[in-house]
Amino acid sequence: MADGNQKVEIRNAVSAEEWQARVDLAALYRLTAMYGWDDMIFTHISHRVPGPEHHFLINPYGYFFEEITASSLVKVDLDGNIVQETDSMINPAGFTIHSAIHAAREDAKCVMHVHTDQGVAVSAQKEGLLPLSQTAMTVREDVAYHDYEGIALDLDERDRLVADLGPKKHSMILRNHGTLTCGETAAMTFTRMFFLERACTMQVMALSAGRDGVIECGESLQDKVAGQGGLTKESSGMAMLSQKLVWPALLRKLDREYPGYDA
Repeated sequence: MADGNQKVEIRNAVSAEEWQARVDLAALYRLTAMYGWDDMIFTHISHRVPGPEHHFLINPYGYFFEEITASSLVKVDLDGNIVQETDSMINPAGFTIHSAIHAAREDAKCVMHVHTDQGVAVSAQKEGLLPLSQTAMTVREDVAYHDYEGIALDLDERDRLVADLGPKKHSMILRNHGTLTCGETAAMTFTRMFFLERACTMQVMALSAGRDGVIECGESLQDKVAGQGGLTKESSGMAMLSQKLVWPALLRKLDREYPGYDA
């Protein structure tokens, strides 16, 4: 864990914009732990550092998500080089996935990837995310798919990952692996993941009745719900919901249950 001197040194050594990105990202890690989406020390969330350098922040490998603070985050460049003084290392698989999306998508300021039981279960189902719930229909139009290629250590996978995500989608099911979301802000990225993970959980529970035992909504209804939800594209509605309503409530909950992320 970062000590008090390191906290002071890092905060004084970076811009106000970078410090805010650090606080937002540390909050995301704590929220992931709070919602039970963490996978011990594995999986990763990243945030681009404001500025022209294309640096981004990622977790120090070996920390539980509930331990991460703004000061403990590691700053790296798109080649995986650590560009700040630190005793920590990063997860190579985290670098492969996150550097690909940050490099290709200017709007992907934040990228979140998790391995929940329910998300992995749906990622292993041939049909992917089904229109079985209102939650699924709200996000389904925005979900891309990427086939499994093994643990993400091969840098040449990045081109295929980016191609599968495309220029406009913000959520992805990584086949046999997990889920991923991205967004302009930490708030939008988390909100997308919340609904994607909820949709996966509902699907796993519904399919306990068997594939023939569930009601699948038709295409016209799917289109209607997707338009009503406002979660499938960058929009003023999406920004308002996540930034103005969801995020402040989440931070209040963190301050009550997981304080200290902003140190």
